[in-house]
Amino acid sequence: MRWWSVANFVSNAGTWMQLTVQNLLVLQITGSAAATGLSMSVQAAPALLMSVLGGAAVDRWPRKLTAAVSQALLAVIAFTTATLVALDRLDMTTLMVLAAVTGMVATVDNPACALLGNDLVPAEDVPSAIGVGALVFNAGRLAGAALAGVTVGFLGTAAAYFANGFSFLFVTAVIPFLRPAAGAVRQAAVRQAAVGQAGVGRAARRPASGTSVREGLAFFARRPRLLALAGVTGISAVFGRNYGLTLAVLVTGPLAGGAGAFGTVSTVLAAGGIVGAVLGARLRRPSVRLVGALAATGALLQIAAGLSPSLAMLVVLVLPMAVVESVSDTAGTAVLQTDPPAHLRGRVLGVWGSIGTVWSLGGPPALGLLMELAGPRGALITGGAVIALSLASGHLLHRRRVTTPVALTKDAAPQEALQTAA
Repeated sequence: MRWWSVANFVSNAGTWMQLTVQNLLVLQITGSAAATGLSMSVQAAPALLMSVLGGAAVDRWPRKLTAAVSQALLAVIAFTTATLVALDRLDMTTLMVLAAVTGMVATVDNPACALLGNDLVPAEDVPSAIGVGALVFNAGRLAGAALAGVTVGFLGTAAAYFANGFSFLFVTAVIPFLRPAAGAVRQAAVRQAAVGQAGVGRAARRPASGTSVREGLAFFARRPRLLALAGVTGISAVFGRNYGLTLAVLVTGPLAGGAGAFGTVSTVLAAGGIVGAVLGARLRRPSVRLVGALAATGALLQIAAGLSPSLAMLVVLVLPMAVVESVSDTAGTAVLQTDPPAHLRGRVLGVWGSIGTVWSLGGPPALGLLMELAGPRGALITGGAVIALSLASGHLLHRRRVTTPVALTKDAAPQEALQTAA
C-alpha cells in the first residue's frame, strides 16, 4: 500500500501538471477560452457512455493486468502528445482526438486503479485506504500545479507531457510487485463463494464474477442507499462545490480582489482538502447519512460565504468548506466501493462514472446561468439553500416512511406466522 500510494502521488502530480499545461497549450493554439473548455469536455465525455462498459471490463479481467495495461496506454498517449508538441506538429484536431482517447482509456483505468488499492488492505481498512487515496490525490494536485509552471518555464511545454508519460510508466512498473493483503475484499469474496458452493450449490449455478452490464445497472437501481448517495452528491455537485467558478467571480467582483486574492483563496481550498482527506482517512464506518449531514453543513457554509462582507471573512469560511467537502467525498467514495458485493464493484463504479459525468458536464453551465441571473452572491446563497432544503426534505420523507406490520392470525401457529412474515 505504501508503494501504491507513492506511485499514485507521482502519477497524480504528472496528470495535474499535464492538465494545467494543456489548458495553456489550447489557448496558445487557438487563443479561445471556449476551445479550452471544449477540450476538457471532450476528454470527459467518453465516460458518459463508456464508464459502464469500462466497469464491466474491470470485473471481467485480472485487476492488476488491467491497471498496468491502462497505465501503459496513458503513457503512450502522453509521449505521443509530447513528441508532437516538441516537433510543433500538434493542431487542435489532433489534440481533441488524443483527449478523447485519454477519456476512453480512463473509463477502464479509474475503476481498475481504485479497486486495486482496496485489494492491498484488509476489508475493514478499506475506508481508511480510500482516505489515504484522497490525501494522495490532493497532494499530487498541489504538486502538479506548482511543477507545471516551473517545468514550462525552464524546459518547455513538451517536457510536462514527457514527465506525465514517465509517471504512468512508474505506476506500471510498480503494479507487478503489489500483493493482496490477508483478508482483502476479493479474497473474502472467494472464500464466501467457496462456502456457498459447499452448502447449497447456488454459487455453482451462478458465476462468481458475472460481467453483465445489465446486472450492475440493476443492482444500482435497486439499492436505495446508492440512489440516495447519487441524489445527495448530484444536488451538491450542481448547486455547490464548483468553488473554482463561484468564488473566482465573487473575489474578483463584489469583493474587489485580484488574481492574487483568488490565488490565496485557492491555496486555502487546497489546504482544506488535504486536512479533510486526513480526517476522512480516520473514518471506520462511513454512511450515506454522514455524507448528507456533511453536504448540509457545506451548504450552510456556502450561504455564509455568499454573505461575506470582506475577503478576510471569506478566507476564514473557505477552509471549513474545503474540509467538509473533502471528508464528504471520502465518505461517499467509501460507501460506493464497499456497499456492492466484490464481483459487482467495477460495474457499480462504472455506473457512478456515467452519472458523475452528467454532473461535471451540466453543473458548471447551470451554475454559470444562475450567476448571470442572481450574481455571484445570489448564486452561492441560492445554491446553498437549494441543497439544504433538498436534503432536509429527503430526510423528513425518509423518516415518515411507514412499514406495514404483519398481523398474526389466531388460527396459525406462531412459528408458521413468523416464517410467512419472514
